[in-house]
Amino acid sequence: MGIEAVIVLGVIGAVLAALMLTRIAADAILVSALTLLLVVPVPKSGGITLGVLTPKEAIGGFASTGLATVAVLFVVVTGLKETGGIDWISTRLLGRPRTLRSGMVRMAAPVAGMSAFLNNTPVVALMIPAVGDWCKRTGLSPSKVMIPLSYAAILGGTCSLIGTSTNLVVAGMVMDQTELDDIGMFDITWIGVPCVVVGLTFLLLLGPKLLPNRGSPASVMADPREYTLEMIVPEGSALAGKTVEAAGLRNLPGCFLVEVEREGGVMAAVGPDSVLRAGDRLVFAGVVEAIKDLQALRGLTPATDQVFKLDSPRYRRRLFEAVVSRTSPAAGRTIREGRFRNTYDAVVIAVAREGERLKGKLGDIELKPGDTVLLEADPGFAERHRNSRDFLLVSALEDSTPRRHARAPLAIVFLAGMVALAALGVLEMLAAALLAAGLMVFSRCCTITEARRSIDWSVLIVIGAALGLGEALRVSGASSDIALAILNVVGTHPWLVLIAIYVITSLATEVITNNAAVVLVFPIAVDAVNRLDVSLMPFVIAIMIGGSASFATPLGYQTNLMVYGPGGYRFADFLRIGVPMNIIIGITTVVLTPLIFPF
Repeated sequence: MGIEAVIVLGVIGAVLAALMLTRIAADAILVSALTLLLVVPVPKSGGITLGVLTPKEAIGGFASTGLATVAVLFVVVTGLKETGGIDWISTRLLGRPRTLRSGMVRMAAPVAGMSAFLNNTPVVALMIPAVGDWCKRTGLSPSKVMIPLSYAAILGGTCSLIGTSTNLVVAGMVMDQTELDDIGMFDITWIGVPCVVVGLTFLLLLGPKLLPNRGSPASVMADPREYTLEMIVPEGSALAGKTVEAAGLRNLPGCFLVEVEREGGVMAAVGPDSVLRAGDRLVFAGVVEAIKDLQALRGLTPATDQVFKLDSPRYRRRLFEAVVSRTSPAAGRTIREGRFRNTYDAVVIAVAREGERLKGKLGDIELKPGDTVLLEADPGFAERHRNSRDFLLVSALEDSTPRRHARAPLAIVFLAGMVALAALGVLEMLAAALLAAGLMVFSRCCTITEARRSIDWSVLIVIGAALGLGEALRVSGASSDIALAILNVVGTHPWLVLIAIYVITSLATEVITNNAAVVLVFPIAVDAVNRLDVSLMPFVIAIMIGGSASFATPLGYQTNLMVYGPGGYRFADFLRIGVPMNIIIGITTVVLTPLIFPF
């Protein structure tokens, strides 16, 4: 083994140690390693040269088609999110199960289905609050369903080329570094679907026993502010004619329906069987997060028509909390008299007063110093009034832009069109994703600002830097040396080599990021295949599945880290259920892959 290979393996070993033993961000670690490989002195027969990699080799990964596709898909998912498309899917499909196993089925099946066509990281990000609220409504423990949420998304991501960034990164390396035909949209599906079936069956049978039963740390935190909010059922609403329970307005987490005003009368005792009608005015009381969710609910609109008279369009606004000061001209006046729209270009949506439940119509509430008002305004409101004497405090609420429900069908059509164009081979995946993202912005399913903000640059940096480390394995000869060592240990039988490649990928994924793992293993697999003179395709599929199938630790896959806190988990919880999950998915993959993609 040459000195360059030793240096590269030493740097990669340091990367693994830093990722496992420190809290330094993965992108910082990988970029530091890439920088080191650019400047490290390398002794050679003619003297000492600087760098194992040239600058072109080091940054070549950032020009990868796989990385670009991942970036563009963030925008596509944002279009679905901002139109309420994913919210609608989650609320409709989760329902109210009677048992834990039926609840796991209702949660895992749609999540796996969505993750097959959407990057699974944003799917889990969107589903965590929905599943958390669902647990509150049904009495299920978050610790029983958050790990299955992550696992279902991981498994679903193995069912299509665009299901996870790992698949796209591997497909990009196949395109850029080999003569193999481009990976098709559903090539991996032949292995992914059996893995989903086996994995979800395991979760349903043994998950309730292996998963812990403890509350989430977030679930015990309560917001002392209780807002009073009025919403109206507009003409043509999908909620008109439905009962309160069927409309999803019963047992709302952190919020409840106080009364319904209809034709001048008031229904103070609103039962679950009460039927909603167009024109009903609904009065809710709840904490700010619940009020924010109600604002995004399809079929309800704010009771005040002032919202629709603001200068900026609704999709450009967001919600703000502001505390009324003693010197505010609005103090001592009703909300209607305060003329918020004319004075501040904002509209009061709800009011909170020291836990007191405010009665009467929103416009008739007389504001007092210290009241907290929930405002809808353009994004510049906080900057304009942060130092104003009219408010003691102004703060923006994250992810509070009103949903553009009317454009949800468009967003779903664009997604379906992207999948169809790529699956039929009309366009390459990157081109189809760019077209869908452009249509999302052009049709205002999301704004340009939202599209820019949606891109997770840390994920892209990790992918690009990991591709650079993979190139270092290749050019230094380290990948060839490792491939030869594998062949010396397991022999030259392709099936045994396939098992070794899968195991290495799976183990690497558990301790470093999934994208970094597949990038580092891919050149090893290529060298092994060249020595065996067999098809690369089964190894490509095994690397895709092995790179995604990270169940045993929260470190290996971002969705596992995302559910760690909301589920109230400990590290050992993942080992208890994840190790057997890794084993059964590994067996399924290495048995089926050569049968469908022969050596």
